Amino acid sequence: MQVAVLPLTYHKAKLKPGVQSWVFSEQSRQVDKLSEVLSQFSIKAGVFYTGNLCGLSNFSPDGIEQGHLHLLQSGRITVMDQHGQSITLEEPSVLFFPIPTKHRLIAEENDAAQLVCASVRYGTGTSNPLANALPPIMVVKFSESESLRRVTDLLFAEAMAEDNGKLAMMDRLTEVFLIQLLRYAMQAGVVETGMLSGLAHPQLSKAIKAIHEAPEQSWSLESLAKLASMSRSKFAELFKERVGQTAGDYILEWRVALAQNLLKKGKPVGVVANEVGYENASALARVFRKKTGMSPKQWLTSAA
Repeated sequence: MQVAVLPLTYHKAKLKPGVQSWVFSEQSRQVDKLSEVLSQFSIKAGVFYTGNLCGLSNFSPDGIEQGHLHLLQSGRITVMDQHGQSITLEEPSVLFFPIPTKHRLIAEENDAAQLVCASVRYGTGTSNPLANALPPIMVVKFSESESLRRVTDLLFAEAMAEDNGKLAMMDRLTEVFLIQLLRYAMQAGVVETGMLSGLAHPQLSKAIKAIHEAPEQSWSLESLAKLASMSRSKFAELFKERVGQTAGDYILEWRVALAQNLLKKGKPVGVVANEVGYENASALARVFRKKTGMSPKQWLTSAA
């Protein structure tokens, strides 16, 4: 399921008397910096555990490209990573590993830890810009975000119920929760570098959004700097500082990620090459191999 839940602004359209309609305002399109990313890369969540945790639960990637989401409703848990470092959560919180990470959850019986745990998958695997835009681990207390708490309340209420469609509903609510978590990361400055950090910057975001919307264009440092209302040198310096890579490298990464998404949809390599800004399949294959170590066809076979 491809999810894009947007913060929308509405106004009434002028139609015949007695008829009302609602349309998106142009302002909402302009300020929504996250939806272009979400429209290109799907997020799928699969809830696999709900209830009281007692004992030890291990989570190992084992070659599976997925992250893990743990939501603590009440009680106390300790999370230990593969290096033996631990975090103890003692109030309602979310613990998010965006990419495959070996870790374990520990709780004693008197800790009374009530949890919802879910796996998180991305449309093109965990090598895409969305997964890479996040820190290796995120911990957020629900007391810090009312919007996260509201979605979590709905999710735990569904977990306690026995209604038809329960599992499907929980998966969808978890996907909505993930988008709220991405919003929070941008608004609260949780991410210091990466794509989300760049999108949170009022000037850089204009250039990044333009790259996302028109990857096929021959973007130059001058044209991007102009969009951001900066000099070339200032733009290049700030882009590297906030995003963690040069604008040229970011464009290459975005194009390859889009190409992966289009290839998974069954589009021919030549058509994909043109859609992401390359003259032919050979040009795309060179860039693809540089980024992934495989040709487009080899990658598609491995991702099947």
